[in-house]
Amino acid sequence: MSILAGIHAVKHALDSNEKLDELLFVKGKNHPRLNELVHLAKKNKVRVSFVPREALERLAEGVPHQGVVARVQPKGLLEFKPWLSDVKGTDTALVLLLDQVTDPHNLGACIRTAEAAGCVGIVVPKDHAASLDSPVVAKSACGALSRLPVLRVTNLARSIKDLQDAGFWVSGLAGEAENTVYQTKFSGKNAIVMGAEGKGMRRLVREGCDQLLSIPMPGKVESLNVSVATGVTLFEVVRQMQ
Repeated sequence: MSILAGIHAVKHALDSNEKLDELLFVKGKNHPRLNELVHLAKKNKVRVSFVPREALERLAEGVPHQGVVARVQPKGLLEFKPWLSDVKGTDTALVLLLDQVTDPHNLGACIRTAEAAGCVGIVVPKDHAASLDSPVVAKSACGALSRLPVLRVTNLARSIKDLQDAGFWVSGLAGEAENTVYQTKFSGKNAIVMGAEGKGMRRLVREGCDQLLSIPMPGKVESLNVSVATGVTLFEVVRQMQ
């Protein structure tokens, strides 16, 4: 269960018919925008509760809640093997794997980007990753958590092998790689692996990739934010596959 906080985020979720389990409002506050959300929630048959402000602040974990939070049931958190069996028979597919992305803002932004790029799933390790239950992740994902299957796995390197056995070509992003994403031909089923800023991919994850690629950067900065690098890479794959 993830938490969505703030009037705009919750209204967007209601307007998009996301699967909300419950809306919690601050007790005793009368505001037109909050009243509108109460009306929308009841219209969408979403349970409504009124709780003390302290309860909202505890759930929101520092994200400005403006008097409302929503409990969201993510589409993801599926079992990896059954999900892989479903996508194995497709001719084209795009999957994102994230290794050691522990910042919730970055994780949420990557999930948002993966959904926008049409990924069929995103694979993250159960350890060495930000919690998917974090309201910061939900806010940064902008609703993508309810639309994109998220697979939490114990061993990312083993999952890469399983993807390869299912016909996926696995490309890992590494700053020092000689070949760039623009020099590489993408077709069929592709899995893109992104490591955290600074740390990059772990050794076994890196060694499991079919190829390592870089993003050319003629400027002086040494690395891109992981969510930016994810966007650059995924949409280059999408461009070529269209």
